[in-house]
Amino acid sequence: MENKDRIIEYPYCQDVDKFEKICGVGKGTFGEVYKAKCKKTGKLVALKKFIVDNNNNFGVPITTLREIKLLSVLRNENIVTLLEICRNEVTINGEKTTEFYLVLEYCEFDLSSILANKDIKLSLSDKKKIMKMMFNGLHFIHFNKIIHRDLKASNILINSDGVLKLADFGLARPIHTSPTDKSTSEKRRYTNNVVTLWYRAPELLLGERIYGSAIDVWSSGCVMMELWTRTPFLPGQSEIKQIGLIIDLCGSITPQIWPGVEKLSLYNSLKLPLKVTSCLRERIMSVVNNKEVLDLIIKIFTLNPARRINCEDILNHDFFWTPP
Repeated sequence: MENKDRIIEYPYCQDVDKFEKICGVGKGTFGEVYKAKCKKTGKLVALKKFIVDNNNNFGVPITTLREIKLLSVLRNENIVTLLEICRNEVTINGEKTTEFYLVLEYCEFDLSSILANKDIKLSLSDKKKIMKMMFNGLHFIHFNKIIHRDLKASNILINSDGVLKLADFGLARPIHTSPTDKSTSEKRRYTNNVVTLWYRAPELLLGERIYGSAIDVWSSGCVMMELWTRTPFLPGQSEIKQIGLIIDLCGSITPQIWPGVEKLSLYNSLKLPLKVTSCLRERIMSVVNNKEVLDLIIKIFTLNPARRINCEDILNHDFFWTPP
């Protein structure tokens, strides 16, 4: 158990009793999330609990280790801040174990709950501010050679000052880009079973395992459209139906527009339709009615990931440099 505990000294784990839990605000795969306040200062925080698994040699869930490691180095105004790590000794079913808590800055809202509240009206200026903060945080992540891999409205937090924070880095991974390493392609071979289905890029749905930051850009486009639709933009009920929705929107996926796509493991087995015409322009304009947004969305929803716009170019797009 000593080795497990040393993994997450950050830099020293105090007892969680220094905080008073106020209420539960969510539940994930490995534990609950609480709103809490520091008994000494009254500062509000979020406590994200996970339990060390004594039956697991490693003890700590790998997603938690990733989140700790990445949030320790990713310091940006648009990324949620990891303040410290606390612990609590408990007895579960007669066996002593350790609960650990990630102590995170507290954000009052997440974007999905804001969009679900029809009483909250968002002007074009509001949407632009939200998008700029989202892409600023995402650009910082990508600049540091990290991909988030689970970008969605519920993982985007907003604090009481209106500052947006990207959160939940449990699925995030470094991007291996060394051009001199002969094993680069093997190192970059990730699982494609990432990203919540409605936000999943077409390359993932077709079985790509050597991917990069373009998958986050696609997800960000889905989030961006939700600012107008107020509901998930591409709500497929299965992976096959999800790729079908994408084809209905963007047109057929062929080697002519996406060279090499025929080499992806699921491309031929899915027997995709080959003569579907894109209705992306018409669909976006029916919802958004803004030429700059239309141009940006078209560049984001580019089927070929090699041609998809990146976050740096998104932030330099005319949309963010024209009023309001």
